[in-house]
Amino acid sequence: MHPTEMTALELAQQLKARFPGLISEPVEFRDEITLMVSDAERMPEICAAAKQELGFDYLVDITSVDNYGDDPRFTLVYHLYGYSHLCALRLKTEVSEEKGEAPTVTGVWRTADWHEREIYDMMGIRFRGHPDLRRILMWEGYPHYPLRKDFPLAGKPTDVPEVAFTNAAPLAGGPFVTVAGGKDAMSREPRVRLPGTDALETNARLERRQDTKEAQGQSHGPGTDEPKH
Repeated sequence: MHPTEMTALELAQQLKARFPGLISEPVEFRDEITLMVSDAERMPEICAAAKQELGFDYLVDITSVDNYGDDPRFTLVYHLYGYSHLCALRLKTEVSEEKGEAPTVTGVWRTADWHEREIYDMMGIRFRGHPDLRRILMWEGYPHYPLRKDFPLAGKPTDVPEVAFTNAAPLAGGPFVTVAGGKDAMSREPRVRLPGTDALETNARLERRQDTKEAQGQSHGPGTDEPKH
């Protein structure tokens, strides 16, 4: 059967059969198909087969997950799509913190270039063979990886190079940084600072505190620094 006549599940089964013992049984959840690849070193070969033999010609995204406290610590997630058959497929593979590296798939899809750079920048996973592996959001020499789960939600004070003077920045707090703790997700974000103080308070969706309303003169949003008349 030609790939354009197959479902996403059938395409996933074809890819699994192409690499016996390396790819898990397809997992279907909410009409989405996921395959787990047991060896990250084989990802370029598997991705090339998915593109050239099964028509997954579009790399939608590559993302990463920090399984902090578990080993392997990191999961790489490749989101594929085929314009000829209109099917999507997700490939996952794991990378240990000790190794912290996987081979690049830029030789399969050129758009992997920026996706891999972002993962390197935010999570610290390196991609061997990448043509230009450097940070894409933070500056070179930035010492942290902000999407790792051991990076504090309020950020870490960091000096910006080649700047005469600066406040602690970036990702070192601010009005829209999620607050740790709280009884539920709604109570943790977003947060609003009272003008001129370090006090934190949730917004109107959670019935803002009376002193917040009096200080800002509004009952919704961050408000202004002007007192209510």
